[in-house]
Amino acid sequence: MAARKPKKAAVLKEGDKLPRFSLPADDGSVVSSDSLKGRSTVIYFYPKDDTTGCTKEACEFRDAFPRFSQTDARIIGVSPDSVASHVKFKAKYALPFQLLADEKHSLADSFGVWKEKSMYGRKFMGVERTTVIVDAEGRIARIFPKVSVAGHVAEVEDTLRELARANATG
Repeated sequence: MAARKPKKAAVLKEGDKLPRFSLPADDGSVVSSDSLKGRSTVIYFYPKDDTTGCTKEACEFRDAFPRFSQTDARIIGVSPDSVASHVKFKAKYALPFQLLADEKHSLADSFGVWKEKSMYGRKFMGVERTTVIVDAEGRIARIFPKVSVAGHVAEVEDTLRELARANATG
Protein backbone atom coordinates (compact mmCIF):
# COMPACT_ATOMS: atom_id res chain seq x y z
CA MET A 1 0.00 0.00 0.00
CA ALA A 2 1.43 3.39 -0.98
CA ALA A 3 2.12 6.03 1.65
CA ARG A 4 -0.45 8.80 1.81
CA LYS A 5 0.73 12.02 0.21
CA PRO A 6 0.33 15.22 2.21
CA LYS A 7 -2.67 17.43 1.60
CA LYS A 8 -1.87 20.49 -0.44
CA ALA A 9 -2.15 23.27 2.09
CA ALA A 10 -0.98 26.83 2.05
CA VAL A 11 2.65 26.87 3.10
CA LEU A 12 3.10 28.65 6.40
CA LYS A 13 5.57 31.49 6.44
CA GLU A 14 7.14 33.83 8.96
CA GLY A 15 4.54 36.23 10.33
CA ASP A 16 1.67 33.73 9.99
CA LYS A 17 -0.37 32.69 12.99
CA LEU A 18 0.48 29.29 14.49
CA PRO A 19 -2.10 26.78 13.18
CA ARG A 20 -4.58 25.41 15.70
CA PHE A 21 -3.58 22.02 17.06
CA SER A 22 -3.90 19.76 20.07
CA LEU A 23 -1.46 16.86 20.55
CA PRO A 24 -0.63 14.44 23.37
CA ALA A 25 2.71 14.91 25.13
CA ASP A 26 5.05 12.38 26.71
CA ASP A 27 4.09 13.60 30.21
CA GLY A 28 0.39 12.73 29.78
CA SER A 29 -0.69 16.31 29.11
CA VAL A 30 -2.22 17.68 25.93
CA VAL A 31 -0.46 20.64 24.33
CA SER A 32 -2.47 22.99 22.15
CA SER A 33 -1.67 26.06 20.11
CA ASP A 34 -3.58 28.14 22.68
CA SER A 35 -1.46 26.78 25.55
CA LEU A 36 1.72 28.11 23.92
CA LYS A 37 0.72 31.78 23.99
CA GLY A 38 2.49 34.10 26.39
CA ARG A 39 5.99 32.73 25.84
CA SER A 40 8.26 32.04 22.87
CA THR A 41 8.36 28.41 21.80
CA VAL A 42 10.89 26.47 19.76
CA ILE A 43 9.10 23.63 17.98
CA TYR A 44 11.46 21.21 16.33
CA PHE A 45 10.09 18.57 14.00
CA TYR A 46 12.20 15.43 13.74
CA PRO A 47 11.69 12.12 11.90
CA LYS A 48 12.01 9.38 14.54
CA ASP A 49 12.87 8.73 18.18
CA ASP A 50 16.16 7.01 19.00
CA THR A 51 17.75 7.31 15.57
CA THR A 52 21.21 8.76 15.11
CA GLY A 53 20.44 12.26 13.81
CA CYS A 54 17.32 12.70 15.93
CA THR A 55 19.13 11.62 19.10
CA LYS A 56 21.99 14.01 18.37
CA GLU A 57 19.55 16.89 17.82
CA ALA A 58 17.54 16.09 20.97
CA CYS A 59 20.72 15.85 23.06
CA GLU A 60 22.00 19.17 21.71
CA PHE A 61 18.70 20.83 22.69
CA ARG A 62 18.98 19.07 26.09
CA ASP A 63 22.52 20.33 26.65
CA ALA A 64 21.53 23.89 25.68
CA PHE A 65 18.31 23.78 27.73
CA PRO A 66 19.64 25.90 30.64
CA ARG A 67 20.62 28.65 28.19
CA PHE A 68 17.17 28.62 26.59
CA SER A 69 15.64 29.60 29.93
CA GLN A 70 17.64 32.85 29.67
CA THR A 71 15.66 33.64 26.53
CA ASP A 72 12.37 32.62 28.22
CA ALA A 73 11.73 30.16 25.39
CA ARG A 74 10.35 26.68 25.84
CA ILE A 75 11.45 23.78 23.62
CA ILE A 76 9.07 21.17 22.21
CA GLY A 77 10.00 18.23 19.99
CA VAL A 78 7.42 16.82 17.56
CA SER A 79 7.56 13.55 15.62
CA PRO A 80 5.07 10.97 14.36
CA ASP A 81 6.17 8.52 17.09
CA SER A 82 3.72 7.39 19.79
CA VAL A 83 3.57 8.77 23.32
CA ALA A 84 5.03 5.45 24.58
CA SER A 85 8.00 5.81 22.22
CA HIS A 86 8.52 9.41 23.40
CA VAL A 87 8.43 8.33 27.04
CA LYS A 88 11.25 5.82 26.45
CA PHE A 89 13.28 8.23 24.31
CA LYS A 90 12.93 11.04 26.85
CA ALA A 91 13.94 8.79 29.76
CA LYS A 92 16.88 7.22 27.91
CA TYR A 93 18.46 10.61 27.14
CA ALA A 94 17.14 12.65 30.13
CA LEU A 95 15.40 15.17 27.88
CA PRO A 96 14.06 18.09 29.96
CA PHE A 97 11.40 19.23 27.46
CA GLN A 98 8.13 17.87 26.11
CA LEU A 99 7.84 15.60 23.11
CA LEU A 100 4.54 15.66 21.22
CA ALA A 101 3.09 12.65 19.43
CA ASP A 102 1.92 13.73 15.97
CA GLU A 103 1.02 10.18 14.92
CA LYS A 104 -1.37 11.28 12.17
CA HIS A 105 1.16 13.99 11.19
CA SER A 106 -1.55 16.66 11.26
CA LEU A 107 0.80 19.33 12.65
CA ALA A 108 3.60 18.25 10.30
CA ASP A 109 1.10 18.50 7.41
CA SER A 110 0.01 21.99 8.45
CA PHE A 111 3.65 23.14 8.45
CA GLY A 112 4.37 21.39 5.16
CA VAL A 113 7.10 19.23 6.69
CA TRP A 114 5.44 15.85 6.01
CA LYS A 115 7.08 15.10 2.68
CA GLU A 116 8.03 12.38 0.29
CA LYS A 117 11.54 11.22 1.07
CA SER A 118 13.89 8.75 -0.56
CA MET A 119 16.45 6.40 0.97
CA TYR A 120 18.33 3.64 -0.81
CA GLY A 121 16.04 4.06 -3.81
CA ARG A 122 12.87 3.58 -1.74
CA LYS A 123 10.34 6.41 -1.54
CA PHE A 124 8.32 6.98 1.62
CA MET A 125 6.55 9.72 3.53
CA GLY A 126 8.22 11.27 6.56
CA VAL A 127 9.15 14.40 8.46
CA GLU A 128 11.61 16.82 6.92
CA ARG A 129 13.70 18.05 9.87
CA THR A 130 12.48 21.61 10.49
CA THR A 131 12.53 24.03 13.43
CA VAL A 132 10.03 26.82 14.02
CA ILE A 133 10.22 29.67 16.52
CA VAL A 134 6.80 30.91 17.62
CA ASP A 135 6.58 34.24 19.43
CA ALA A 136 4.61 34.94 22.61
CA GLU A 137 1.62 36.14 20.56
CA GLY A 138 1.40 32.84 18.66
CA ARG A 139 2.94 34.06 15.40
CA ILE A 140 5.67 32.26 13.48
CA ALA A 141 8.79 34.34 14.02
CA ARG A 142 11.32 32.13 12.21
CA ILE A 143 11.38 28.91 10.21
CA PHE A 144 14.51 26.80 9.73
CA PRO A 145 13.73 24.34 6.88
CA LYS A 146 15.77 21.25 6.00
CA VAL A 147 17.80 21.47 9.21
CA SER A 148 21.31 20.08 9.36
CA VAL A 149 21.86 19.01 12.97
CA ALA A 150 25.46 20.23 13.37
CA GLY A 151 25.42 23.79 14.75
CA HIS A 152 21.65 24.13 14.53
CA VAL A 153 20.91 24.57 18.23
CA ALA A 154 23.44 27.43 18.48
CA GLU A 155 21.75 29.05 15.46
CA VAL A 156 18.36 28.79 17.19
CA GLU A 157 19.81 30.33 20.39
CA ASP A 158 21.33 33.22 18.44
CA THR A 159 18.05 33.82 16.62
CA LEU A 160 16.07 33.89 19.90
CA ARG A 161 18.46 36.51 21.30
CA GLU A 162 18.21 38.51 18.06
CA LEU A 163 14.40 38.41 18.17
CA ALA A 164 14.40 39.45 21.85
CA ARG A 165 16.66 42.45 21.06
CA ALA A 166 14.42 43.45 18.13
CA ASN A 167 11.31 43.23 20.32
CA ALA A 168 12.96 45.27 23.08
CA THR A 169 13.84 48.08 20.68
CA GLY A 170 10.77 47.78 18.45
